Amino acid sequence: MKDYDYDTLLNIKTGDRQIGFHRSFHYHRYEPTPYEALQELFQHYELKSSDRVVDFGCGKGRLNFFIHHHFNSSVVGVEMNDEFYEDSMKNLDAYREKVKFRTGAITFHHCLAEEYDIQPNDNRFYFFNPFSVQVFMKVINNILFSVESFPRDIDILLYYSSDDYIHYLNDHPLFQLRKEVPLTGEYESNEYERFLVYGLCINQDF
Repeated sequence: MKDYDYDTLLNIKTGDRQIGFHRSFHYHRYEPTPYEALQELFQHYELKSSDRVVDFGCGKGRLNFFIHHHFNSSVVGVEMNDEFYEDSMKNLDAYREKVKFRTGAITFHHCLAEEYDIQPNDNRFYFFNPFSVQVFMKVINNILFSVESFPRDIDILLYYSSDDYIHYLNDHPLFQLRKEVPLTGEYESNEYERFLVYGLCINQDF
């Protein structure tokens, strides 16, 4: 299903990319994950309704609505850009016109990723290369501090990840690669067109 068809199905608008770049080199421009890529990921990776997924750099909320539609998982979008945050809230109102869901099942936070307060039930974290590895490291540390206080199984999901993200997690003593989902079709000629799922190593002390 093409991007526009899914946007129509979900009653949202997420297709346009950002023109230009953010004034800080630490934050990258907006580009939504292609729906075709999401479909392929979730053929190999399953979410539960009890999961709570946090999308850092969520843009207009495409991933959030897609996940809720397919899995009924709780989803959180974190977005620093004023315009995209407003668009995500408009999409939330539009999605609500078609789908009934419990209060708090889909939420958006207007803040920097490293300022988001990790919640005890946040357990799946999604990154489409939204910022520099320096910011990524801060966010991962915030996640680990939360897990130290509220032990739980977590996954870090990367799409089109920078080499810096991968090197950081591969070298980190608390993480291990659980799954790799390379994309097929028009995407398979690009080695970065893949999803990587990292989880906490079992029986690690914090």
